[in-house]
Amino acid sequence: MSGAVAIPVVNVDLRAFADADPLARSEMLSAPVRWPHPSRLAEPLRTPNAKAGDGLKALGLHTVGELLEHLPRDSREARTVAELRVGEQATVAVEVRSIAARAVRRRRMRPLVEAWVADTTGGMRAVFFNQPWLVERYPPGTRLVLHGKAGERGSFGVTHHAVGSEVGVAQSEDAPAAGGVVAHYPAAEGISSTQLLTLVRGARGALADVVEPLPAALRTAEKLPTRASALCALHFPDGPLDAEAGRARLAFEELLLTQLVFLRRRARRRALRGAPTLDAPPTLSARWLEQALPFALTVGQREAIAAISADLASPCPMQRLLMGEVGSGKTVVALHAMLRAVEHGHQAALMAPTETLAEQHFAIVQRLLGGEQVTCALLTGSTRASRRADTLGKLASGELQLVVGTHALIEPDVRFRSLAVAVVDEQHRFGVRQRAALENKNPTHPGHVLHMTATPIPRTLALAEHGDLDVTALRELPGGRKPIDTHIVAGERARARAYELLREQLRQGRQAYVVCPLVEEAEADGDAQGPAGEGDLRAATAELERLAKGELQGHRLLLLHGQMRPKEKQEAMAAFAAGEVDVLVATTVIEVGVDVPNATVMLVENAERFGISQLHQLRGRVGRGEHASWCFLMSPPTLPGAARLRALAAHDDGFRLAEIDLELRNEGELVGTRQSGLGRFTVAYLPEDAALLERARVWAKAIVARDPDLQAPEHVLLGQALQDAYGAESSEPIPA
Repeated sequence: MSGAVAIPVVNVDLRAFADADPLARSEMLSAPVRWPHPSRLAEPLRTPNAKAGDGLKALGLHTVGELLEHLPRDSREARTVAELRVGEQATVAVEVRSIAARAVRRRRMRPLVEAWVADTTGGMRAVFFNQPWLVERYPPGTRLVLHGKAGERGSFGVTHHAVGSEVGVAQSEDAPAAGGVVAHYPAAEGISSTQLLTLVRGARGALADVVEPLPAALRTAEKLPTRASALCALHFPDGPLDAEAGRARLAFEELLLTQLVFLRRRARRRALRGAPTLDAPPTLSARWLEQALPFALTVGQREAIAAISADLASPCPMQRLLMGEVGSGKTVVALHAMLRAVEHGHQAALMAPTETLAEQHFAIVQRLLGGEQVTCALLTGSTRASRRADTLGKLASGELQLVVGTHALIEPDVRFRSLAVAVVDEQHRFGVRQRAALENKNPTHPGHVLHMTATPIPRTLALAEHGDLDVTALRELPGGRKPIDTHIVAGERARARAYELLREQLRQGRQAYVVCPLVEEAEADGDAQGPAGEGDLRAATAELERLAKGELQGHRLLLLHGQMRPKEKQEAMAAFAAGEVDVLVATTVIEVGVDVPNATVMLVENAERFGISQLHQLRGRVGRGEHASWCFLMSPPTLPGAARLRALAAHDDGFRLAEIDLELRNEGELVGTRQSGLGRFTVAYLPEDAALLERARVWAKAIVARDPDLQAPEHVLLGQALQDAYGAESSEPIPA
């Protein structure tokens, strides 16, 4: 290929090559890198008119190279004329035999162009509206790609059409044959998929200048085509299998680059030194485990504590993700890590995404500490000014050993004397920069960070989202947790039975939650009106009033939602926990951090509006005591989220539910600094490409182990691709 890197193979022993490991093969095939020359890929796109130019700009396409990277969303078989059926939307590849314009008088004059077009199977009448200039543009002999709807008596109403000459390039000889496969592209106003196809066909020659970033040994071992061949297969497929082979090649490259970012980030972190070395024999933490903790640890908790303790004993900053089921005991593990910091004379902090959760953590920490003399405080946005000033002073002096809080912990005036361990709960709710702000709160040394999530993550997504972290999973629930009987409730009779069971539980002295997707009816833009009927969106405020006059008349109801003032929320939760309230009518503010063992019924209105993870967490608010518990997923008879709800009813294992959730949805952004820390792959699909991800991980680990800075000749272009995809920071050298 013109402009590609030449990697000659000279005197290679094929048997030795076959027996060698992947990177040894790379050395056998490597040669000094030659950078590609400036090519046609940098040339600006030529467009037929300003409208098409605006459409290309809207798609972010300015150069030939960007056009070739604009991949089709799918490839469809081009129909033959003989195969068309009345009413069918189809794409056909034909040749113009004759063409003429005429005016049609209905309510107004509408210029109409009729062309007789044909392929090898037959002919038909193609109709173009309001485009009289096509008579001159498409003379007999012009080959066209038409998309439209087949009508009666052999007519075809054209909605999109294109040919090479209309976009300023030579007439294409690559128009698909009748019955061939046509790529369909994401389009924009002013530029159709068919027009994009024509532009791509005109730029086909520039594929010769596409740079190949993957080392030859890797492509040989994985049997991967070149990047140029993969792009060609996607844009000009001979069939569906051809297009899929091209997609898989580009998906592997995309996944490899992601894993290189993660592994180089991990290697850069491990090359750092200066984190507090918490390696002294345990004193406070050991006494707490043996004497103050009111229950026995699970096997999983002991293993997690051992792994985290080993991390803390190293001068390399810990970056570990602790994930586990609702109620699996993550807070206990986190508190042990925090006490390791305290017994070494340092400080520790726990940051939660909401005040409700921070307050719950603070209460749990105080309860778990028992009689241990450890200073601890709560810091949130609603902390009184006088108490806040006192807390900040004690943090700066070191008098305060533990602090639990919200985003308030990362405000500029919050200073620690010696923060050694930072715990970030529900870490996916914080942005990358917010998490980093807490990590960097100690001005003298990097700290150890423990990320926590109550959302179990399948291995595929863990590699894709958290490939730079060490991961520990708590799969075992503490003893005494009761299974939760989960039912999908659709229809009035089923609803009545659910409320009858709820009332029976209340008569036995138990408590319940009723969760609604909205706070006020106005949020539904008029969808939820009056007493909520089947299928309406239910609002917590209106539902409380309805229940107080209806199914739950005579029982003590209380409202809780995120728009309430912090003090009001705290008082509502305290009243419910104290048993002063029978039913808490709430929004998803109770999703995490609420622990009331006497609550045995969770009733979720409009359950189809929630995801699997959220429903599983809501369900985890019950079944925390010694009593049998139920979860009712209320939904219309026609279930838009039926697969999710069936999964909840069938499974109580959060890890299995996470796998099902991944199968039902796409992944988010995996490398970057968006709010969630996540975005979307361009080519790869998860979990379908899980095997590709595993292979990419293996190769990335081998490459980083042997050539962490990607300076070897066979990796230079791979390093450039990494920088192009993820910015200059991704290719910064790793400290020796």
